[in-house]
Amino acid sequence: MACSACSANVEKKLRSLDGVASADVNLVGRTATVDFDPAVTSLQQMKKEINAIGYDLVIDDSRAAEHIVAREFFVLRRRVVVSWIFAALVMAISMRWINVGGRAAANQLSLVVALACMIYCGRHFYSSAWRQLCHGTANMDVLVALSTGITFLFSVFNTFFGEAFWSSRGMEWHTYFDASVMIITFVLTGRLLEERAKDSTASSIRELMGMRPRTARLVMGGEVNEVPLSTIEVGDIIEVGAGEKIPVDGSVVSADSFMTSGSAYVDESMINGEPAPAAKSAGSKVLAGTIPAQGHLRMRAEKVGDDTMLSQVIQMVQEAQNSKPPVQRVVDRMAARFVPAVALISLITFIVWLLVGGRQMLPQAIISAVSVLVVACPCAMGLATPTALMVGIGKAARRGVLIKDAAALERLCKIDAVVIDKTGTLTVPNPSIDFTRADDLPFDIRETLKPYAPEAIASLRRQGIEVHLMSGDKADAVAYWSDKVGIDNYHSDALPQDKEHLVRQLQSEGKTVGMIGDGINDTQALAASDVGMAMGRGTDVAIDAAQVTLMGDSLNVVPEAIHLSRRILTMIRQNLFWAFIYNIVCIPLAAGLPYLFGIHWQINPMWASALMALSSVSVVLNSLRLRYT
Repeated sequence: MACSACSANVEKKLRSLDGVASADVNLVGRTATVDFDPAVTSLQQMKKEINAIGYDLVIDDSRAAEHIVAREFFVLRRRVVVSWIFAALVMAISMRWINVGGRAAANQLSLVVALACMIYCGRHFYSSAWRQLCHGTANMDVLVALSTGITFLFSVFNTFFGEAFWSSRGMEWHTYFDASVMIITFVLTGRLLEERAKDSTASSIRELMGMRPRTARLVMGGEVNEVPLSTIEVGDIIEVGAGEKIPVDGSVVSADSFMTSGSAYVDESMINGEPAPAAKSAGSKVLAGTIPAQGHLRMRAEKVGDDTMLSQVIQMVQEAQNSKPPVQRVVDRMAARFVPAVALISLITFIVWLLVGGRQMLPQAIISAVSVLVVACPCAMGLATPTALMVGIGKAARRGVLIKDAAALERLCKIDAVVIDKTGTLTVPNPSIDFTRADDLPFDIRETLKPYAPEAIASLRRQGIEVHLMSGDKADAVAYWSDKVGIDNYHSDALPQDKEHLVRQLQSEGKTVGMIGDGINDTQALAASDVGMAMGRGTDVAIDAAQVTLMGDSLNVVPEAIHLSRRILTMIRQNLFWAFIYNIVCIPLAAGLPYLFGIHWQINPMWASALMALSSVSVVLNSLRLRYT
């Protein structure tokens, strides 16, 4: 898929099939998420239909997809190199840097070079455009095929009939083979740069996948053998040394280190963002992808393959990156109509030039119409949202914040009130006390604050967010911990329905409410809130009810997540603004609007192709700035 019109066409085709309830296609991720009835249609049928309109569907085989992408990138890079050679040659001929004889010989040699470039470097544009038009659709390839085809045919006519047709009427004539070649060259170069940049946006998924080792050391019969990870089963005993990646989820059987006998220290920062290694002893839970920082351990496999938490995190991030916010759906609808609209504008440009200037303006009319076809760019619009989402959601995942979908991200940035549960979210029970006597004991003994809790609350308040603490604990305990972290609004003796009531009350006041909790008693409020945020170590019910999962045990990632969501939405708006402004400004300039004001200047086809390529690349590069801010 080359542009947003491509993804829109694929999406439209999938949705038109019987048995398909919904389909979302991600241009950047090159993925399709389809909800369908297997009794009515099949993946093979979808593949057949997608092939018919000029695309391919790789079914449930990520390695095959990676191989195809790598191969296509290699072919694209080779075509770009060859295309630049053709471009340099045809420019040298047209500018008379190479003496090939008279004007006729130069034109004929340019024709051969341009034809070779179109056949070898640009044939995909023409085959794709033909398939698109045969199925009543259009994409960027149609614009490129039309513009280069018209320019080439007009130049061929002038090469053989220019003297007879134009000179006999006292009119000057030119050929534009260099324009045909440069259009193909700039478009291919833009796509190469775009593919490189898009590949960078998906780096977060590769980093997560890279956390899974390919092999594991299996302990069996007193021997330790390295085996493929796919052969590990639940119940197997695995040995992991310092610096090695833990291959599956499980529990520690034995551990040892040079510092402490009976325990090892595991770096879990890749999963939960916590910087300090966690001590692990017999019975402790360990997760795939984490790394023993000190010592070594033996563990019993409890979850393998797609059941591990790391695999579920990868799947959740992929689903979130593939989801679309409401603004993207509007853009997709516009992209589907963009190419036909541009073709119509190009035709109108051609007719207006002829009506204004007569037959002698035919060359100018053709060049203006071609420039309009080339300069228009649906790619930038289509890339504006998904590139920012992929970078932003991936960055959030690396910080230990899992966002389930783009809609949740859009709501997250609007939060202006947060309700926080106390026990398990803001504080943790002291494991060393006797809870049968927990009521003689003072508040600061029964519980301890989670790391960075006061800093997290202060950061939320600096962002202008109203913070409420709500707990089923007694009034004096809730008041104590509220004062400890700097929360002015607190509520005690709360039942689950009371938490939900507070959320709905704040919503009735016009606030966008986030709820942070970890237990079953928080589920109602999590579901009722605009954005539910569940602690990763909380109950499965709470995590299922929430739209955001906080993998760590600290609240400091909450203000980071809200700030990041605002940065992502700002980036999307910037991308869309520049994508639309580019087309709004460049199309009239390519059509020759300055001539109406006495300015004899316009964007010619070569500059049009360069600007079109630059617009797409600039949008992707702008999104990549999220990785470093």
